[in-house]
Amino acid sequence: MTPARLARLAALVAAGARAQRVATTAPYTGVPLADLPVSTPDDVEDAFARARTAQAHWAATPVADRKRIMLRFHDLVLQRQEEALDLMQAESGKTRRDAFLEVSDIAITARYYARSAQRLLSPKRRKGAIPVLTHTTELRHPKGVVTVISPWNYPLSMAAGDALPALMAGNAVVQKPDTQTALTALWALALMREAGLPTDVWQMVIGRGSSIGDALMTGGDYMMFTGSTASGRQIARDAGERLIGASLELGGKNAMVVLADADIEKAAGAVTACFPSAGQLCVSIERLYVADEIHEAFVTAFVERTRAMHLGAAYDFSVDMGSLTTPSQLETVSSHVDDAVSKGATLLAGGKARPDLGPLFYEPTILADVTPEMRLFDHETFGPVVSIYRHRSVDQAVAMANTTPYGLNASVWGRNGAQAREVAGRLHAGTVNVNDSFAAAWGSIDAPMGGMGDSGLGRRHGAEGLLKYTEAQTVAHQRLQGFAPPRGIEHEQWVRILTRAFKTLRALGVR
Repeated sequence: MTPARLARLAALVAAGARAQRVATTAPYTGVPLADLPVSTPDDVEDAFARARTAQAHWAATPVADRKRIMLRFHDLVLQRQEEALDLMQAESGKTRRDAFLEVSDIAITARYYARSAQRLLSPKRRKGAIPVLTHTTELRHPKGVVTVISPWNYPLSMAAGDALPALMAGNAVVQKPDTQTALTALWALALMREAGLPTDVWQMVIGRGSSIGDALMTGGDYMMFTGSTASGRQIARDAGERLIGASLELGGKNAMVVLADADIEKAAGAVTACFPSAGQLCVSIERLYVADEIHEAFVTAFVERTRAMHLGAAYDFSVDMGSLTTPSQLETVSSHVDDAVSKGATLLAGGKARPDLGPLFYEPTILADVTPEMRLFDHETFGPVVSIYRHRSVDQAVAMANTTPYGLNASVWGRNGAQAREVAGRLHAGTVNVNDSFAAAWGSIDAPMGGMGDSGLGRRHGAEGLLKYTEAQTVAHQRLQGFAPPRGIEHEQWVRILTRAFKTLRALGVR
């Protein structure tokens, strides 16, 4: 991460030559890190204009050619992963282990959509109105220019992961990554251009506060947003006013249900479900519901695993948990824990900041006896803090897990796989993992991923993760005879003929 390399990445921001600058700091140390140009609304408008021109040529590019570019990008990500790992750690403060999960995610995503796009986008024959006489085809056209607003917590997964299927579908993308982790997003952009993507097809802008929010909304034909529920509601309102589509991944207060027959040691290993990226993961667990029969044994094992975690700032794979990313996150985590303890919660592990390790470190924390008047009971903490509760029955566990307006991710642990899957199906969450925390569902890239309720709208991954960036068009070619009666046949007689035909098709099992 030499100054020259960081400057080359910053130069990829779509901004004027005399743009104002914004600085970021490294979470591990608090020292200055990036110096980025700030895009103005005019810069954003210009980016959309150039993207719209480039998109027409990109949409006309055969899917096979787009596939080759995407697979070259896949190869470059794996070959140059050390650069990405360094950038992610420097910008977010996460461990190298967590950073590598993002590299893996983007490699899988690029490969999946490169090899699925042709099938998903190809014309599909559909059942016609009249068998044989109606030839009906479904076509898929790109939306045009997609706006992507991506967060700081998973700067490679969320930035590139949402742009890749949009690009494979034939769209251009104008993206605003979070300023704190913009270098990682810009690294992905640089690699995609190196792989062969035309320059203006994917562009990035940097904003200060909400200065370019209106320009991002008015310029695009579709909005992909990951962030807070409050911001998501506003974006949904604005998108509705413009009558454009939006996909929103928002907040979560994810639950883990430990059944009475769970393997305690394996379930206690779910520290990896609670504290990845210092808990700053949208699908990480914040609430644990443990069966009465094994509660004491589980808590003992879980607390032991948590206290044994190694915290630190190391650019290698030796550390279990890294730093929080921003001072505001440290403030939120500290206030949630302090509020709970002051109102009677029991601290089982952690509970304090670790300035001896760095300015934004906070210990992995476990709380018991958490009650509704405590802020962290139903508010997302988005940090290394979990609360543990007892349940006396499966029905009670399900009811407690579902007592939240959110519905992003959940986890169920039990030896009886059939029972665990049945419980999973009763949970109000877009993804549920059995005997795993979040990686199984997230990594199943062929299946949809997204939230219910206040956790958002739309899905990423799977067919929907690409098709949401397209417009469906039906072309129906009627041949020989339509619904009007042929010459010489009265309407009344024609109705009887059609009625008999419909009954026959019903008897034959025709859809």
